[in-house]
Amino acid sequence: MWILLAIASAMCLGVYDIFKKLSLTGNNVLTVLFLNTLFGTLLLSPIIIGSIVEGTWGFGTACNHLYILGKSLIVLSSWILGYFAVKHLPLTITGPINSTRPIMVLVGAWVIFGERLNVLQWTGILLGFTSLFFISRIGHKEGFSLKNSLWLWLMMGATIMGAVSSLYDKFIIHNLHFQPLQVQAWYSFYQMLIMGLTVALLKRKQLDPVKFEWRWTIPLISLFLTVADIAYFYALSIPGAMISVISMIRRGSVIVSFLYGIVILKEPDKRMKTLDLVFLIISLVLLVVGSNMGN
Repeated sequence: MWILLAIASAMCLGVYDIFKKLSLTGNNVLTVLFLNTLFGTLLLSPIIIGSIVEGTWGFGTACNHLYILGKSLIVLSSWILGYFAVKHLPLTITGPINSTRPIMVLVGAWVIFGERLNVLQWTGILLGFTSLFFISRIGHKEGFSLKNSLWLWLMMGATIMGAVSSLYDKFIIHNLHFQPLQVQAWYSFYQMLIMGLTVALLKRKQLDPVKFEWRWTIPLISLFLTVADIAYFYALSIPGAMISVISMIRRGSVIVSFLYGIVILKEPDKRMKTLDLVFLIISLVLLVVGSNMGN
């Protein structure tokens, strides 16, 4: 069951990446991000209101809320870096970089949580990262390299913080036994407060001159991200769920954004990118089969 939830999360993340790109291109990044956190909080507000009415306030103690505030800061760090990168880089560049996140998650899960993978799972991961390496090489040919692009470095930073967030999720859900929906609702709320204060301060000091343009793709960012996160958190909460495998499957969202780039945006190197996508699909199948064998 947790594998199916991870796949559903990946599909929603792929659509989320597309709407994010459409919303950010030529737009004010921080305002778009604030609205994303606002709409996300509104979607999850029944959970927040319900916990307040019950008197639990989600997690019972102020100390537990500090854990959620920490989660909010980690995710916001990743988003701020990633949003600026997505604004300036093609989807076919940001997707592969973000898909290297499971490498960091795998190492962290192996060292911190003692997770072990079987042969099929290792084969799937190695095959997936081999294909992602070639996808990254294709992006390099399109003129984006670490030597001359700040945005690539920002995307790498966003990916590292995303890996930290994944490992943190495993800790607060399995070790602290926080309920997934409460985590999602309250960290969205704290993100909204932080981004609201940030945007207001920048506007007051006139430190962010980029004009904001409303687009209907902006609320769709929050919708698909919220659904993706709900599926993700519930996958993590199921006994036997492996964060390294869930993270790898979620990175399959790159398939959705790549298909959009090839079919809709008519981006070059279709044959090589399609071949790489086939390798990615095979790697995900191996992960699914290997996970069923191991559980």
